[in-house]
Amino acid sequence: MDDKRAQAEAIADFAASLRELRRSVGDPPFREMSGRSGAISHTTLHEATKGNRLPSWGTTVEFVKACGADPDAYRERWERANQAVRSASSGEPSTVERASAVRPAKAIVPSAASTAERHAARINIETPASVPPPPPPANDVKATLPQPMPVFEPEPAGRGRARRARLVAVALVTAAIGVGTVVFIVVAVDRGSDPGEGARKPSSPPKAAPAPADCPVPVTNPAPAPPTHRGDAATFVADVTLPDCTRVGAGRTMTKVWRIKNAGKVPWAGYSLRRLDVPQQADQCQTISDVPIRDTRPGAMVDIRAAITTPRKPGLCYVRFKMVDAAGRVAFPGSRPVNFQIIVQ
Repeated sequence: MDDKRAQAEAIADFAASLRELRRSVGDPPFREMSGRSGAISHTTLHEATKGNRLPSWGTTVEFVKACGADPDAYRERWERANQAVRSASSGEPSTVERASAVRPAKAIVPSAASTAERHAARINIETPASVPPPPPPANDVKATLPQPMPVFEPEPAGRGRARRARLVAVALVTAAIGVGTVVFIVVAVDRGSDPGEGARKPSSPPKAAPAPADCPVPVTNPAPAPPTHRGDAATFVADVTLPDCTRVGAGRTMTKVWRIKNAGKVPWAGYSLRRLDVPQQADQCQTISDVPIRDTRPGAMVDIRAAITTPRKPGLCYVRFKMVDAAGRVAFPGSRPVNFQIIVQ
């Protein structure tokens, strides 16, 4: 079975499961389901059952909740369908192959930052790739977020790592023909490559995990890049809950809310915030991997809510997300991640 056929079958099977769920509760009208949800349109709910494309996880959550069911019961089958779609679209390796190549991202921990720098770390204004992003105004409380969050970096780590290894192999083969050491050198370089961070010397000391004293954690600018959809843009408005460096208790569950404005010309339908720091470790705050964003028209603001469970041990929770569209593509690849930073005590 080729990838395209597997993709079509995965989407059709998932749509059938949503239709069956709706049928089991009496086939309520989509407008009624939209009213129950209060977060998603009836047309988006209807589209989820057609099997033309895989609905986002956010859409799936609202659909299942509108039918009075538990979204967690549908998470695993949605992940399987999403993997089939992603593999067919990009030619990526299987879940098992990619998981073995991906390692959790490591935070960069400078010392301190001004208020303006801290808020600029959320998201940058959309900037042409050839022009470096300008600094935020001195009186700006929150910098803008246009290039906001699979997959979680613009290029899947496994694929970028493999390409780097191939390029290094070619260079070494050219330089070392006849020496008999090429294979061993290539293996050493490949192991020294850390996805997203570039090659490091084996002797480089590991970076320390962020501590409460490091809060707020400043973040460096990514390379400038245009949004995935021409005319798309977003602006960070406010931390509605849990502003940076809020102190909270261990082993608690609470809700983080970001307020963001659709500042471009592209409607957000099926968008979500996708977590970058995966797999999640025991000493990190736990969240779902994709935080749904309510469909948002241009010019409107949206509150994005994420349930957070703090670890049992004290420390700094620093978690990053990137905004992705309904197809799982990073919407703003040139932006800094959206993040939350809370001190667990």
